[in-house]
Amino acid sequence: MSNNNQPDLEKVEYLKIESNYLRGSIVEGLNDPITGAISEDDTQLTKFHGTYMQDDRDLRKERQKQKLEPLYSFMIRARVPGGRCTPAQWLALDDLADRHANESIRLTTRQAFQLHGVIKRDLKATIAAINDSLLDTLAACGDVNRNIMCSANPEISAVHAQVFDDSVAISEHLLPQTGAYHEIWLDGKKLPDSTLPDYKPFDPDASPEEVEPIYGKTYLPRKFKIAVVIPPSNDVDVQAHDLGFIAIVENDELIGYNVTCGGGMGTTHGDLDTFPLLAHVVGFCTPDQVVAVAEAVVKTQRDHGCRTNRKHARFKYTVDDHGVDWLREQLTQRQGFELQEAKPFELTSHGDRFGWQQNHDGTWNRTLFISNGRVINNEHTQIRSALKAIAEAELADYIISPNQNLVLAGVSDANKQKVDDIIAQNQPAISPTRELAMACVALPTCTLAMAEAERYLPDLIGEIEKLQAKHNIAERPISIRMTGCPNGCARPFVAEMAFVGKALGRYNMYLGGLPNGTRLNQLYKEHITESEILAHIDSLLSEYAQVDAAIPFGDFVIQQGHVQSVAHGRQVHELIA
Repeated sequence: MSNNNQPDLEKVEYLKIESNYLRGSIVEGLNDPITGAISEDDTQLTKFHGTYMQDDRDLRKERQKQKLEPLYSFMIRARVPGGRCTPAQWLALDDLADRHANESIRLTTRQAFQLHGVIKRDLKATIAAINDSLLDTLAACGDVNRNIMCSANPEISAVHAQVFDDSVAISEHLLPQTGAYHEIWLDGKKLPDSTLPDYKPFDPDASPEEVEPIYGKTYLPRKFKIAVVIPPSNDVDVQAHDLGFIAIVENDELIGYNVTCGGGMGTTHGDLDTFPLLAHVVGFCTPDQVVAVAEAVVKTQRDHGCRTNRKHARFKYTVDDHGVDWLREQLTQRQGFELQEAKPFELTSHGDRFGWQQNHDGTWNRTLFISNGRVINNEHTQIRSALKAIAEAELADYIISPNQNLVLAGVSDANKQKVDDIIAQNQPAISPTRELAMACVALPTCTLAMAEAERYLPDLIGEIEKLQAKHNIAERPISIRMTGCPNGCARPFVAEMAFVGKALGRYNMYLGGLPNGTRLNQLYKEHITESEILAHIDSLLSEYAQVDAAIPFGDFVIQQGHVQSVAHGRQVHELIA
């Protein structure tokens, strides 16, 4: 494609411009019975509608031998602001997992739901059914603001409702306004209690063209991620996001939010111009200003983000290129007010708090460990059946944690034992290190995966647990994360130890993050196999066992010179050991 005015734009930018506000030829592709796929252009557009086309990579070669097309299917992601859903919504997703997906529900690292294995002829029915539950999939993917994250189980629970409501307000305000979603998936209908924008069929007699008031015809240059956190918990890894809001609480009242801008995890192997970054704290706003600040930040990225190089298009590079002072000026102009000076805050941990905690209203929350977010029945667990039983009895609401675990929320005193009885066989004792582990989906469905993650990390953690026991440090937690590629979906670059897929069976190993998620780690070993990984970990743990137990593993590896303390993302991929 070419354009005389902007000849260097990425192809996807022209695609968005010419898509008629995300319609493209999606309907025609869905109605094509010859193939299980849709066109390459439409696969870009369906992301905005909350679905990715994938294929089973385990079967690619065999199907190729049989002269069959790849076994195409679709991953559908439901948008769940703050990760909260009702028992009825949980049951709706559970039912869809049986009827149209692969009999499992996946809890994502962004507090959303994913269904995998949906074939093309079931795609519309599945998305429509998700909407019937008063969830939706709009903007769960694509070059827009995606599912907003919010602390799942904060210690200051009295303000959680207000913070959650602010998170939802941001999410709804930043939704795309195009009618394409309603037309393609819902036949133009809107449920009375849905949070989706009102569907207004485009009337060419009333207006020269449809309008996206925040995004415009080209939407954003890349995906955009927002997180809201209530200190001292940093379960959302707030500085790993494009935009963050840190709740400031004084005398048990929410007085506002510190605003963070310019974080992000994704990189590309071998391209040193791509790197993770932590967001800068740029100021403070009051609760009534939070939506205006979010809109101003998004519009700044819309107008100034890079559209000629998709690898340089995330907001983190916009901030890094122009500087924080420039960003503050942009926000002041767009908001009509200046951000105040940031308030003091402290973040202590980015893990979840398991077991029972009492809420300010007297009800209880119980956080359950869900291995890599996969809710499934198999020979090891019947957790899916247990959670279905709790939903059927309406014993709890459900909150997906930012670490792919699940909070059973709002449980009454009378129902605590009932919940415990139902899940008793599905919550075995696990180590502190396993509690912190997190992985992306990776193989066999993710098209970007270079190596295993979800299917492999539990076994690797088992070997690491043996090494911790060998050195008598089994009680010391180490934050470990794994991704099948460097896109960073499991936020690996803020973990104390991380493994990023390089090829089948080979990973880059990173060390040096902090247990509270506020420091980037650094490359320690490159392109190594499991035996090499375990040998390095054995050596490191042998040393670690000799130091004070109060020293986090991430600090230990820096103090001993195994890696540096990273000040800027460009250092993350510098191999010094």
